[in-house]
Parts: sequence; C-alpha cells; structure tokens
Amino acid sequence: MKIAILGFGTVGSGVYDIIANGDTRMRVTAIFIRPTHPATMPEMTTDLDAILNDPTIDVIVETMGGLHPAHDYILQALQHDKHVVTANKAVVAKYLPEFTAVAAQHHVQFYFEATTGGGIPWIRNLERAARIDQIDTIEGIFNGTSNYILDQMQRAHLDFDPVLLAAKDMGYAEADPSADIDGEDVVNKLKISAALAYNMAPPRDVPTFGIRNVSKADIDFFASQHQVLRLIGKSKRDGDHYSMVVEPRLYSETALAANTFENFNLIRLHGQTIGDLQFYGQGAGKYPTANAIVQDLYDILENAPHLDRSFDQPLHFDANLNVTDYVLRADPMTFAMFNDRETEIVNDRETEIVNDRLVIKQIPTGDMHKLMRGVLAIDADAFMAAIGDSELAAKDVLHQRDQEVIG
Repeated sequence: MKIAILGFGTVGSGVYDIIANGDTRMRVTAIFIRPTHPATMPEMTTDLDAILNDPTIDVIVETMGGLHPAHDYILQALQHDKHVVTANKAVVAKYLPEFTAVAAQHHVQFYFEATTGGGIPWIRNLERAARIDQIDTIEGIFNGTSNYILDQMQRAHLDFDPVLLAAKDMGYAEADPSADIDGEDVVNKLKISAALAYNMAPPRDVPTFGIRNVSKADIDFFASQHQVLRLIGKSKRDGDHYSMVVEPRLYSETALAANTFENFNLIRLHGQTIGDLQFYGQGAGKYPTANAIVQDLYDILENAPHLDRSFDQPLHFDANLNVTDYVLRADPMTFAMFNDRETEIVNDRETEIVNDRLVIKQIPTGDMHKLMRGVLAIDADAFMAAIGDSELAAKDVLHQRDQEVIG
C-alpha cells in the first residue's frame, strides 16, 4: 500500500517514522509540503495534483491541521478515489457527514481515529459499542494540555502562567494555546464522538467555558475541600434529546478523573447493555497520535471496515438537559448586582456563599452558561466550575459551615 502524507510537522513525521521502520506492506512514496518548506527528502513535493493523479497512491494521510485548505484537500483526495486518514479534529468535527458521504460515493474509506484521544483507541471502541448498543453518555478528559496545566497547578502549587509556559516548552501547548485552554479542542472531539454515538450531525454551538481564568487561589481552595478540577467534555442522550457541554468540573480527590495526571486523557462511555467503559492513555503527542493514524492504515490494508453512519438521526439539542450544582468566583459586587436585580436565572434557586464564592444549586447547564456570559461582561476574570455529577448535592463538596445562605 502506497501512502502520501500531506504536511510534515510533528504528526506527519511521526507517521513516516513508524511506517519506515514497520510493516513492509506500507510505504510512503510522497510527502506534500508547502512551497516555503525546504525539500529535504526525495519523497517531498509541492505538487498536490501530482499526488492526486498518481494511480499508484492508495491512501492520503492529512496532518496539516486547520479547516482550510484541509477541507478542500480531503475532498479532492476522496474524489480521486483515494482513501483518507486524518488527525485533523477541527475539519472532521465540522465536515464529518460530508466526508463520509463523499467517501461512500467513491467506494473509499475515510478514517479519523487520531482526531480524538491521541493514542487511545477511543473512536474504534466507541464504534464497536454503538454497533449493538444505545450510547447515552460520553464524558471525560479529552485534552492533555489543559489537564497538564490543572494537574501541575494543584500538585506543584504553581500559578497558571508559568505552567502554561512549561506546557509550551514541553510541546504540549501551541504558541497560541487558545483552543486548548478555552475548550475548543474538547468541543471538536466531543462533537466527533457524539456524532458517532448518536448517528447525528453535531450542533454548531456547544456551551463552552475553559480554564483561562482559573487562579492558584481557586485551585488551593478546591484542594482544601478535597476536590480536584478537570476540564471535561460531556454529552448525554435522553430519548430524542441530547446535550453537550465543555466546562471545568470538580471531582472528589479519590475519583479516577482526579487521578488522571500530566497530559493523560480519561474518556468514558455508557451504553444501555455494556454499562460503563473507560479509556485511559496518552491523549496527544507525536507518536501516540501517529500510532492511531497507522492503526487506521492497517484497517484499510486489511479491509477492516468501520461503523457505517449516515448522521441523519433527528435528535434535538437541549442545553438544559443536565442539572447540576456550580461554584462561581467573581467580584463581590457582581453577586450584589444579581441580588439587587433579582436575576431571573438565579432567582428561586438555593444559593450559598462559601469562602467568597457563590454556590448555585441544581441549575440547568444551559442557564448557568448563559449566566456566566453575563458575569464575564462585568468581571472578565470570573471563573466557574460544575460540582460533581448532576445527582450529587452540593453538601458533598464545598462543605464549610461558615456559609451565608442568600437564596
């Protein structure tokens, strides 16, 4: 099987290394590079058309990242009857139904294991579960960069900025880390996972709040309450309704999520017959991600088809499907403003002040994110986190007794 790689950065070069030192049935015969990139290997070319029109090339591996020109390149490859394997989570999250349909029209495969979970075989096992089961929950730590930051802030007692700088130095974070710390990377992975699990096209907008505003004081306070903060993506299905959210969430220090350290991922699914399945491993990095790509290449080589999805289930997105407790840290004047104006979202809900933080009990997720958008308009440094699972009461965490009941 002859392979062309589009892009030769961290992941692309990792794929090349594994193939060059592995199964002789696979061989990289072309590497597409941009004109500004020096051609340092005989396989390198700036002529994409030559790759597309080469009848000997069976598979194109796209590792360029971003939406454009990756979208056009993937479509062209499929339309030229080439199988495509990609690690590009952003383009897959947005165009998955289109890519799948075009691949089917041209009798080729479009595989994307490496988009979600890095080296964890998450997509493959999610597909296997969805073949025979109705998946009703997807939840977990999908982003190694944010997990590394939160883990180091707690265990090494560091502030956000120096940990972010260390993450960049170690290659965990990009020069612009926005997608990781603001949750967009998790949104893309959650969209891909939910699309497969529920056989539907994912929503355009997902309630999202990242970790950019978390402070050492926040982390220290949570630790004093035996709680650990993680950035979590979660989707839940109930009948023909489903929810998706990306947000910081507090876990008991004995929970598996709390003990997922460094840049590791922990992703869970729940099916009606299989119950809970959890997957743990390296969520990013050169060789874990490249390994997932090569696994897809083996599936093509050995004619091992993946789950066939049409993404046409008529499900309804409901941001308020989940109800849970939240802790909100903001300027005290913000709290006073909400009381004075009797803000509709907070009204009629039980609330407490705990160590200058507002705990809002049993509030729908969509309403809380709407509230947070208003808070940020007043206090740009404010921070919030969900507390435990929806069925857990706030009394199980943040349980200091010097609380002032204001609700």
